[in-house]
Amino acid sequence: MPVATEIFFLRARDHARRPPAAATADATLREVVGRMATEKASAVVVVDGERRPAGIVTERDIVRRATFAAPAEQPVGDLMSYPVRCIREDEHLFIAIARMRRLGHRHMPVIDGEGRLAGILDLHDAMAQAASDMVSAIDDLTRDDSDDGLREIKAAQVRVADTLFDRNVAVGDIQATLSHVNNDIYARLLERNMAAMEDEGLGAAPAGFAMIIMGSGGRHENFLTPDQDYGFVIEDGAQAPGEDADGWFAALAERLSRDLDAVGLPYCDGGVMATNPQWRKTLAGWREQVDTWCRRARTDPLLDFDIFFDFRLGWGDARLAAALRGHVTERTAGNGPFLRELHGAGRDHGTALRRFGRFATERSDPAHRGKVNLKLLGILPLVQAARLFALRDGVAETGTRERLAAAHASGVLNDAEHDDLAAARQTICRLLLGRQLLDFRAGAPVSNFVDPKALTPRRKRELREALRAIERMRTRMGVEFGGDVL
Repeated sequence: MPVATEIFFLRARDHARRPPAAATADATLREVVGRMATEKASAVVVVDGERRPAGIVTERDIVRRATFAAPAEQPVGDLMSYPVRCIREDEHLFIAIARMRRLGHRHMPVIDGEGRLAGILDLHDAMAQAASDMVSAIDDLTRDDSDDGLREIKAAQVRVADTLFDRNVAVGDIQATLSHVNNDIYARLLERNMAAMEDEGLGAAPAGFAMIIMGSGGRHENFLTPDQDYGFVIEDGAQAPGEDADGWFAALAERLSRDLDAVGLPYCDGGVMATNPQWRKTLAGWREQVDTWCRRARTDPLLDFDIFFDFRLGWGDARLAAALRGHVTERTAGNGPFLRELHGAGRDHGTALRRFGRFATERSDPAHRGKVNLKLLGILPLVQAARLFALRDGVAETGTRERLAAAHASGVLNDAEHDDLAAARQTICRLLLGRQLLDFRAGAPVSNFVDPKALTPRRKRELREALRAIERMRTRMGVEFGGDVL
């Protein structure tokens, strides 16, 4: 499939109109029409007092209202279309194009990390960024919200990744593309089930909330077959007398996890899903949980709780996710005892490199005997190191590339260390993704295992050098966080 690959890496923020035309709900129709004429805007976003989008008025709305002779002094809040679909400014442009084409929208407000209006996208302008041969690829990633439609998106997602891989696109960019598509599926299934619950008489959400994506999805580092890692952050004060708010959210999570599994995002074996009350809390509950982790990381009964610290907003109230991130940053920055415990919990996760340059291969599982688990023994140790640096230094970024870049910018990593680790990540992730794509094409089970015997001598050397770079960093982490002596 010929693809103009650049479209997959453009961000919504880079192509949004700034400043966007905006008005409050009490502005009159006359004022809004005047603003559209003055600012040469084809749409005006209606915002609340904190500049968060509440609705939208387009040229089509104006024409339709004029047909019915709406008074010029009528408040625009009476005429706007709502609720309004938005896209975050850090999302990829192709996701916005896909949503607008699917929904039949010509405009889409762009919001910042706090949910405030930051710009507006015009479909015609956005499509001008995509070559003609890109339209079919975008449509493949659109489809409808049925299970069949979303399964088709998962298949198209792999085809796009295959094309990008063949064109030698940086593997981190391919992973980000996979993650954006998967996170969009989360959001679409969440909205589908919320609407179904309301139609069934179960009511709308009893409180505002945010869905957060954790693990590789939160880092934007998905491979082909990620499982579910998500939770709910519910606004405080959600529990009203006689109202089982948590029961509503539990029911939503059960439906969401069921549907995610049905379309190709399987249940998490570790239970990191909002179906588990441990991952479904109010903001105050999450703050308390973070405080507990920061007091006693090693003794916490939850498995893989460290992936929580990679969370990012997947859907919903951006203020809740931002407030939680702020609390995490405040509680972990410079928190030596917690960081030592977190490092100790993961220090057994070494690399696949053994003495004399040999690789640690699987011995007990017949299906993968003689192969190396590059996720467990390659990527995971690097992810953990970058996470520890970020938490210690108050860096809110969640991606490994971004965390390493922040450590480099602050002087924590020198030029050689940063370059070696960035190259190590590229090498290991490319080997793993390439193997997964080959397995997918062949109809074989997709896994995290790579056979070192199948690698060329050059690839083996590159893998050894990558693992050595991570081992050097593990040694340093042991000194800085574990009290080791060189």
